[in-house]
Amino acid sequence: MPTPIRSVSPALVALLLGASALWPLQAHALFGDDEARKAIIDLRQKVDANRQVTDAAAAEAREGQAVTRRSLLDLANQLEQLRAEMARLRGQNEQLAREVSELQRQQKDVQTGMDERLRQVEPLRITLDGLSFTAAPAEKRDFDAAMEMLRRSEFEAAAAAYAAFLRRYPDSGYTPSSLYWLGNAQYASRAYKDAIESHRRLVTQFPAHLRTPEAMLAMANSQIELKDVRTARRTLEDLVKAHPNSEAAAAGRERLARLR
Repeated sequence: MPTPIRSVSPALVALLLGASALWPLQAHALFGDDEARKAIIDLRQKVDANRQVTDAAAAEAREGQAVTRRSLLDLANQLEQLRAEMARLRGQNEQLAREVSELQRQQKDVQTGMDERLRQVEPLRITLDGLSFTAAPAEKRDFDAAMEMLRRSEFEAAAAAYAAFLRRYPDSGYTPSSLYWLGNAQYASRAYKDAIESHRRLVTQFPAHLRTPEAMLAMANSQIELKDVRTARRTLEDLVKAHPNSEAAAAGRERLARLR
């Protein structure tokens, strides 16, 4: 016969049901802790790896920063050296510029001095009383000085200056003009004989000169002053005959008419 089932108390049934319900939770709890520990370990490993990578990157960055700082410092030093070199070169350039300027000034002074010396000795082209010739600067200066004395009516001083000029420059292109003005200065100083001699030299040595007719008229005037009318008339006749179309010849004809 089948064994009869004993009746089970409701309290026992509830206890058994409760225990059976708790078992899956405990098993699940035990299984979850292992997974969590494993996840934590993995996480720590990842964190450690990341930290190592970060530390390495930070170290590399610090090294890079150090290298950058050294490079910047080197560049700063090089820049300072370049500035110093540029300042030195600028100073040299300024010194060279001053030296070049001084050399140019000296060269200009030398050139000016040479030009001045050349002007003192280089012949000048002169055109006077219908003649063209060359004369040294000193020669021209002496003649002009004598002319200036004559313009100031310093007749004796002018006569002395012309006489000295003729002695100093015997072959000068100024000679015929100097003889003419010398005779005029002597006439104005009432040195009539000397005036006649000076004008005679002009007439004899330079018969075709522009001033020769005037010199002949002046000779006649000096001869009249000396009361040598006969010689004066002969001089005037020679003037009219040799230079009939000159203004001096016209004046000579009038003077001859008065002398007759």
